[in-house]
Amino acid sequence: MISPGLGRALEDWLDHLRGVRGAPASTLDAYRADVTAFLRFQQEHLGEESGTALLARIGVRDMRAYMAHARARGLSARSLARALSSVRAFARHRAERDGFDATAILSARSPKYLRRLPRPVAEDAARDLIDAVDANAAEPWVAARDAAVLTLLWGCGLRISEALGLDAGVRPLGARLRILGKGGKERVVPVLPVAAQAVETYARLCPHPLVRGTALFRGVRGGPLNPRMVSRAMELARAQLGLPATATPHALRHSFATHLLAAGGDLRAIQELLGHASLSTTQAYTGVDTARLMAVYEKAHPRG
Repeated sequence: MISPGLGRALEDWLDHLRGVRGAPASTLDAYRADVTAFLRFQQEHLGEESGTALLARIGVRDMRAYMAHARARGLSARSLARALSSVRAFARHRAERDGFDATAILSARSPKYLRRLPRPVAEDAARDLIDAVDANAAEPWVAARDAAVLTLLWGCGLRISEALGLDAGVRPLGARLRILGKGGKERVVPVLPVAAQAVETYARLCPHPLVRGTALFRGVRGGPLNPRMVSRAMELARAQLGLPATATPHALRHSFATHLLAAGGDLRAIQELLGHASLSTTQAYTGVDTARLMAVYEKAHPRG
């Protein structure tokens, strides 16, 4: 356990992320676990301070000790890099509040690891997946619901959390949809007629009242749809179609970007549609090679 003082500091930061930046619950849970593990180690490692003063005492050697401990426990380089990102964000927040020097924490280098490129789903496979989840559901309204969700992921490039976070008041969908993404960042995405129609078909069949202020996509009992149910529907569909385990709901978002790029879409425009802060993130999602990037560069650069 961490001390009450550290616990309050952690919850204060999480409340800030929740209230100001609109961070989703899953992200907050991951941050809480990462930072708690770090604070617990430093509390035992330094052995004296138990409150927030502990943070001011952490030096370079203490950060190295934490990283060595984490790796010895079997934490992968990728997971440790994520944990350090959480720790740095927390330390930066507290340093601004309490006025201490957090250089040792903020300058800790994340371990290098090989980034796994996302694997998009081929166009015909994406269509087959949507058709399969539609056919597999036990009830017509559930079939329509699952098809509508997957159509939004592939047709609009939404994250699963963004699709399931839609308010019923967005109906009927117009030509554009305003999305509140990661960090509370808003973006506007175009809505294909087929996606709008899929949502309306679901809404017409849904047995639960879809009124403003409630979730658009519902579970069988009427509550907000759990993303795990969407994943299960895709697991069954991909098994039937012989598709790899990489064919997940999030892979449809990758496919949205990849298929747009293959059709001649501009990388910057795709970045905006996906809601990425960095173009390098979009590059990874689209799986583009250096030749394609250079072609975009030469076409777009004012001196080209």
